[in-house]
Amino acid sequence: MLKFTEIDRANPSKRGVMERIKDFREVYEVYEEDQAIDQAERCMQCGDPYCHTKCPLHNIIPAWLKQVANKDLELAFNISNETSPFPEILGRICPQDVLCEGDCSLNETHGAISIGSIETHITESGFTKGLKPKFNTNSTKGKVAVVGSGPAGMSVAYFLLREGVEVHMFERANKAGGLLTYGIPGFKLEKQRVQRRIDFMIDAGMKLTLNCEVGKDISFESLENDYDSVFIGIGATKGKFAGINGEDGNNVHLAMDFLTAVQKRELDEEVENFIDVKAKKVVVVGGGDTAMDCVRTSVREGASSVKCLYRRDEANMPGSKKEVVNSKEEGVEFVFNVSPVSIEASGINLQKTTLSEADESGRQRVSIIDGSDYLEEADVIIMALGFDQELPQFIKDSGVELDKWGGVIINLDTKQTSKNKVYCGGDAVRGADLAVTAAADGKAAAKAIVASLNI
Repeated sequence: MLKFTEIDRANPSKRGVMERIKDFREVYEVYEEDQAIDQAERCMQCGDPYCHTKCPLHNIIPAWLKQVANKDLELAFNISNETSPFPEILGRICPQDVLCEGDCSLNETHGAISIGSIETHITESGFTKGLKPKFNTNSTKGKVAVVGSGPAGMSVAYFLLREGVEVHMFERANKAGGLLTYGIPGFKLEKQRVQRRIDFMIDAGMKLTLNCEVGKDISFESLENDYDSVFIGIGATKGKFAGINGEDGNNVHLAMDFLTAVQKRELDEEVENFIDVKAKKVVVVGGGDTAMDCVRTSVREGASSVKCLYRRDEANMPGSKKEVVNSKEEGVEFVFNVSPVSIEASGINLQKTTLSEADESGRQRVSIIDGSDYLEEADVIIMALGFDQELPQFIKDSGVELDKWGGVIINLDTKQTSKNKVYCGGDAVRGADLAVTAAADGKAAAKAIVASLNI
């Protein structure tokens, strides 16, 4: 350990640009053993590790880094899988640069430990060697229904199964995984990795009912009656428009509609209203990770040009920096400091913007530059401006208390709603957020549910 002065940070290899833009396979390679050991040996083993504190799951990061350096893969695997429901997935999709790696003590001087990449290596290498996550095979009397199979639902199921609780998961789609399956493109996360985790839980006794919409195919009341507890993890999938004239035109689409349609096609599922961008000029409005998913997907779909429009500058983009780098490598053009005004058949009307000096909070205000209007020609315009909660009617009818925005009100520690048997977490509570925060909610809910069952 402590070799950060001798060994530079080295990110995993990426597939060549001209190869990777032709398919939806993952861009990043997984570390080989010697690479992972070298990078783990850079860790300082801080007495008060900020990486652990900043991680929403509070993963014991220095501990599994030490075991990688010591070449004890099995112990590293067990430690990693103890606190995280799917480390090999979060290692790929978490924005580590603003979470664990962003708070690494070496980040500003020698380059942060490549935590996410080592995390991915540990579990993938463990699977290759036959290691599996551990579950309690001695079932208890507890029985829990999980509504939704996205990150929050998968997480609560994982931690309940570890305690021997019987879990029945209900998912309205053809496949489990929620956002992980239908929202995140394969070049960031190949879907067999999500299915593998689902299969582990099914092998551990979880019942999974697909193509089953609660409130339609089965009543929520029946779940409350038939199970000791119910966890709701349905996410937030209602896309936002910009609120400008012309956005109801046929050339305007929401980000998740575009991404989901492409992913369904990749999964050989039936797709209604497929959004074809081949040989078309595409612009994506937004600067977060979903916008990066849209521009990079458009490249792979054969768009003639792809531009990302963002109203602030590059330094203020909310998404992961590595996704911006990857997008640029793949041919995406970024247009900063522009704000949409209206949309017409030939494209999107924009105004140039400027940023004020930072206020006391550090935030810079956006101002429009008078007389700066211009038309950005486009055939397809994709809005990637975030998501709102759109709770199904069964939640509204259930008596669960909601806030003024329509989100579910919960106890922040236990994730319990206003109804004792009903718990909720993830985007249904937070609004659109990260997979890792949804997983943390599921983990906390599982702990509270187990306590309520007196196991």
